[in-house]
Amino acid sequence: MSKREGEGCPRKKTDGLQDRDMSVNLSSPIIAAFKVFQQELDTKHDKYERLVKISRDITIESKRTIFLLHRVTSVPDVEDVLKESDVKLDGVRQKISQIAEELRGEDINQFHRAFTPGIQEYVEAASFQHYIRHRTLISLEEINARLVFMKTERVDPKGSAEDLPPGPQALTFQVTPSDYLLGVADLTGELMRMCISSVGNGDIDTPFQLSQFLRQIHDGFSYIGNTGPYEVSKKLHTLRQSLGKVEDACYTLRVRGSEIPKHMLADVFSSRAALIDPDEGVA
Repeated sequence: MSKREGEGCPRKKTDGLQDRDMSVNLSSPIIAAFKVFQQELDTKHDKYERLVKISRDITIESKRTIFLLHRVTSVPDVEDVLKESDVKLDGVRQKISQIAEELRGEDINQFHRAFTPGIQEYVEAASFQHYIRHRTLISLEEINARLVFMKTERVDPKGSAEDLPPGPQALTFQVTPSDYLLGVADLTGELMRMCISSVGNGDIDTPFQLSQFLRQIHDGFSYIGNTGPYEVSKKLHTLRQSLGKVEDACYTLRVRGSEIPKHMLADVFSSRAALIDPDEGVA
């Protein structure tokens, strides 16, 4: 077989495929059904991408709120910081209302992976603010109670407006128990940083309060153990690390607090924490 004959074979196959495509009946009910499937999948993928973008915005704003709340250890008026964090969290909740709008009439399990990082970060920020203000852990019911939004229904120009009740409609978003637990687990890392910062600013009482609070959270997660979601069991290791660092700080304060000047306590704790867990950044 010559080279020219060998090069001509793929062209014959391509011509055959084109002829077969031209012979497809576009009015076939099977083709029409697959066009409907294509439109449904495109709509789902577009909604998924919109939810991912909203989740990223929620994550960014929640992190900014957490950074703001860490200032409470170094400012004279804590209430000013809390009021500013209220404004930021209200903006985050408006972003969550967009998620609730996108999920109206949809199965939340199909889109949960798109927005769960943002919701976990919001739970972390909201629980951190609640602890600073009340020294307690916020409950899942309290978080969901703040995620009720009033939306004005759009009037359908085709004449279906009379079927809608008058006035604004309530739109709710429910944080799942797994997202709540993962957000609370991340909270322990922020409490550990708050402990080190408070010691550096001369506050000796806060580390012991945080140590007791973290022990209670650790006990609660220990009851769950391996029976909960897989991500929760992974977070348990980080929680134990945070608790260990806070307990180490309390030990140093109790045993060697009188030997170390207050302005050097934060540096001592930071260096000891690096020795205890040098791979924290990797985890």
